[in-house]
Amino acid sequence: MSVKKKYSKPFGDLNSLKKSFFENNDGMLDMADGMADVLLMQPKRTRCKICHAKLEDPLFTSHRIGYIECPVCGHLNSECEDTDDFASKVYIEDDYSKNYSAADRESYIKRRDMIYMPKAEYLRDCLEHDGIGPEGIDILDIGAGCGYFVSAARECGMKAVGIEVSDSEVSYGNAMAGEEVLTHIGLTDSIDHIKNTRSNVISAVGVLEHLVHLDENLEAISSNKNIRYVFASVPMFSFSSCFEVAFANGYNRHTGGTHTHLFTNESVEKMAENIGFEIAYEWRFGSDINDLYRFLMVSMQKNDNEEFSRYFSEKFIPLMDELQAIVDRSEFSSELHFILRRKEI
Repeated sequence: MSVKKKYSKPFGDLNSLKKSFFENNDGMLDMADGMADVLLMQPKRTRCKICHAKLEDPLFTSHRIGYIECPVCGHLNSECEDTDDFASKVYIEDDYSKNYSAADRESYIKRRDMIYMPKAEYLRDCLEHDGIGPEGIDILDIGAGCGYFVSAARECGMKAVGIEVSDSEVSYGNAMAGEEVLTHIGLTDSIDHIKNTRSNVISAVGVLEHLVHLDENLEAISSNKNIRYVFASVPMFSFSSCFEVAFANGYNRHTGGTHTHLFTNESVEKMAENIGFEIAYEWRFGSDINDLYRFLMVSMQKNDNEEFSRYFSEKFIPLMDELQAIVDRSEFSSELHFILRRKEI
């Protein structure tokens, strides 16, 4: 069965939500450098995160970390392993969530509606195409964070709850929801939750790349026959990765920080195949052009060309959606949303 593909999405007011990336570039870069320090202390990675093929020499180095392209599935692996120790330091001890939490309910809803509502609507519409209405969709959201996607899914008429390792994010998300829709779990507890859920959809929005025990979580999905679909978004080996190599003084939001590996078209397909699923739907919209714009603006301002950066901005911003659409259709853009469907036996 052919994959149904959708491309692009207007940037809209994205720059306002990522304002700190521009105004606090150095602080964000320091944060990412601190995470790189932790990653560089971990054991060397010898096998691909997805297909376990033997890894050899790095393809490139970005912000001190070497990245190795898998010779079999093309997955981009950092030279060091993500471990429980790494996850504990960057997700729990350092409370990474503080960099993203909205200040109040109004801004929470604004962020939910701008970023997560289109994702929830996409999932709803795709499953309706498969003959499943919103009332028949029951979601377990893993790595739910502050519950933005859970909230958006429920707003769209779907049943949804979430699990999350950050206690502070769970407390914040439940406070915003006004009810207990998120559950706090330990670093490895997601596996048991997935094994035992009666939900027919697992969602993982920006999560799979953060799972230390990815294999075990995927095996749990494979073994639970209640789960018919997996909806996920993942960071991709893309033009954003290339821009981060070129702009060493810019905050590396994509290839770095907590992203210890990046997906490719081939590695997503391989992952689905490994668990008995197939790719049913894809939505490709990245932030590559936004990243390029940000790096150019930061560089100009660092070079004391503040006034010219404003001139450049006026010329460039109107072109960004069209430029990103070209990148998205090249299928080498920074983010992929996909829906996996369990294969019929």
